Amino acid sequence: MTLLGQAAIFLGAALLVVPLCHRLGLATVLGYLITGILIGPNLLDLAGDANTVLHFAEFGVVMLLFIIGLELEPSRLWVLKRSIFVLGGLQVFVTGCLFSAIGVALDFSLVTSCIAGFGLAMSSTAFVMQLLAEKKQLTTRHGREAFAILLFQDMAVIPLLAILPILSGGGNQEYNLTYFAKVIGVFVLLIAASRVVIRPVFRLIAASKANELLTAAALFIIIGIAVVMDKLGLSMALGAFVTGVLLADSEYRHELEANIQPFKGLLLGLFFMAVGMSTDMHRLTNEPLLIVGGAIALMTLKFLVLIIIGKFVGNPWQTSIRLGVSLAQGGEFAFVLFSSATGLKLLPSELSDRLILIVTLSMALTPLAFFLLEKLVEPLWNKQEKRAFDEIHADDHENPVVIAGFGRFGQIIARVLKMHKIPFTALEGDARQVDFVRRFGNKIYYGNPSHVEMLRAAKLDKAKVFILAIDDVNDSIRTAMQVRHYYPHLTILARARDRRHSYQLMDIGVHVVTRELFASSLDVAQKALIEAGLSPERAAQGIQKFREYDEQLLIRQQAFYQDEESLIASNKQAMRDLEELFESDERAAENS
Repeated sequence: MTLLGQAAIFLGAALLVVPLCHRLGLATVLGYLITGILIGPNLLDLAGDANTVLHFAEFGVVMLLFIIGLELEPSRLWVLKRSIFVLGGLQVFVTGCLFSAIGVALDFSLVTSCIAGFGLAMSSTAFVMQLLAEKKQLTTRHGREAFAILLFQDMAVIPLLAILPILSGGGNQEYNLTYFAKVIGVFVLLIAASRVVIRPVFRLIAASKANELLTAAALFIIIGIAVVMDKLGLSMALGAFVTGVLLADSEYRHELEANIQPFKGLLLGLFFMAVGMSTDMHRLTNEPLLIVGGAIALMTLKFLVLIIIGKFVGNPWQTSIRLGVSLAQGGEFAFVLFSSATGLKLLPSELSDRLILIVTLSMALTPLAFFLLEKLVEPLWNKQEKRAFDEIHADDHENPVVIAGFGRFGQIIARVLKMHKIPFTALEGDARQVDFVRRFGNKIYYGNPSHVEMLRAAKLDKAKVFILAIDDVNDSIRTAMQVRHYYPHLTILARARDRRHSYQLMDIGVHVVTRELFASSLDVAQKALIEAGLSPERAAQGIQKFREYDEQLLIRQQAFYQDEESLIASNKQAMRDLEELFESDERAAENS
């Protein structure tokens, strides 16, 4: 088969299978693995020799580690040092040693056990970050801690990959003082080149306006470093990673990352397809108990270790359990480590196949683990709400202000109130947010503000102002309806996500509505007018006039906002009216 034909098969298969897997809720990594299994010798046998493809696709791993290096700015690492090095270090060391000990107990050699153990200690960066992002949990406490652990795992892979050639004997390479002197010399040259050569060259290329040369230069750096490291018997990935770190604070960092990203994505996808091609799927049918049992055991042990580590660093049980579920699976770096170790004869191919299948299955089971957590476990935690009622009653506060929703909007209001020594009661329906905010010493209570029992417990009958700062539109509307019905005397100050949310709140009888982006947009517009040449006074007058007109328009349009045709016609007429209003002001200003 020609190279062109082989490339067409890989691209076509990936374009068909990977999007379909994504629609089914599977991670992209699993999509590429399944593609490789389908076109590989296990099933359709369309794509030729897997080992040849794997050797070429290793450049995807090299590029991935170069980009990881680019993202690891020293200042960023310093800010996150505790989470990264304490949490991440404990997770990798404890889990890796536990699995290594199990390997030794099963009569594998120490080297084989350690490679397998520390490979299984890794979790899937791509998979976990995608899941947490979809569930809007990246900014939660367990989301941030999961990110820190994954970051440490990404860094821990580097020495693991670098030590493999040394453990294998590296062919004819002798690891003597001369060799290590050469290695140190190469790294010194890398440091010097990143400062003295690479940056000036990039400035020169950027000045030439030949953008394609920036891509060529980025590829040349990675391939050149990979070749040099390969000649020294070291991991190509190590050299790429170090170079990335050295260029992390460069002004061309984002340009480098943008140029490499498409090549990295395609080659990394090719790497995972090659792993799928080389995986013996007959083992899954011949040894189902071993593979399925291994995946469940892997997830259970990692889950337990993460819970213990989470409690050790002071996390609540809920956060520790969520962290354990998030990172219980194996990861894509296990494929990289096992494939490299198999190629260097450090890991038996049969064991590598079994481990790759176990890791793949553990990744496939992760969405199920999240589902069980959300449907079976988290509802039990919601019983905290009853205890929250008792907690509020125990405090016996009759605060003049109650804030429902303690996200970014609610927190800013709370800070202003606190500064003026005005007491308030804050209610938040997200237990994760409550955990996070309480770490900073804020008094906040868990519970759904749309429940009338929660409103009674917060003593709304004694309050003067109810601030509705809930992000979810439906929850916001339900809460407003309850407050308006049971506490009609109470002044409601509401935050609206958009214009339609404003209309819905006004329908309920909420008269003081602040649109989320309205004030900040007008503030930016005013600055833009001044920068465009208007005087500060004229800019302020124009913005004030627009504000008044738009607020009057909002009230007028409430009567027919559900009639889309009338609303569109009203908006068009309003735009013409505004233009005429400003034109008349311009003429009046010229005549005066």
